[in-house]
Amino acid sequence: MLKRRIIPCLDIKDGRTVKGVNFVNLIDAGDPVELAKEYVKQGADELVFLDITATIENRKALAGLVERIAAEINIPFTVGGGVHTIDDVAALIKAGADKVTVNSAAVKRPELISEIAGQFGSQCVVVAIDTKFVDDDWIVFVNGGRTPADLNTVDWACRAEELGAGEILLTSMNNDGTKSGFSIDITAEVSRNINIPVIASGGAGKMEHFREVFFRTSCSAALAASIFHFGEIDIRDLKQYLKKENIAVR
Repeated sequence: MLKRRIIPCLDIKDGRTVKGVNFVNLIDAGDPVELAKEYVKQGADELVFLDITATIENRKALAGLVERIAAEINIPFTVGGGVHTIDDVAALIKAGADKVTVNSAAVKRPELISEIAGQFGSQCVVVAIDTKFVDDDWIVFVNGGRTPADLNTVDWACRAEELGAGEILLTSMNNDGTKSGFSIDITAEVSRNINIPVIASGGAGKMEHFREVFFRTSCSAALAASIFHFGEIDIRDLKQYLKKENIAVR
């Protein structure tokens, strides 16, 4: 098993970092550029930037803000929100992104995954899956978690891999922002059924939650937002804790 990664996530709305619970009730969490610089200092392995209303507002991700953040960091930088075409991807890479995430647009037109992988390489394509447990099944949701898609989560992850995705960013909507821990069952199931890295997202509240998701699933990374944004956990302390728990981290 490769060393596990710790990834802070900047959810962006109107140029500011925000955080909510179960994808709603957003509150301000600070300036994204300053937060990005702080996470590099703390030893984050990567940084994810999600323009969470770009799809709903039918616009592109904020390339200017992406450029400002990219200029301040030296770790892999993944950007998503409003990515619908190869040109959108090219613009974000030009602005400084190393990888892009696609979500709603890929569900609507799966061949977009293959197009991006074909032009920029699979390592550039992160398929973000927002999933919710509904009627005894984990279902994919799109449009910022507002709309259920007629897709089983594991099936869609497998299909995304076949189409050329290099990584899956799996967010449990049931756990998002609750600080009750990652959703172990769906994270384990998706990780078990595909051969590309899975980033676990949604629910981190304390260091033990990272230990649990790394011990009980084969995910390769864990992502969190509010606990980092509001200084509840320092990434340096988290990595020290995980090393003491015999979990190899970068």
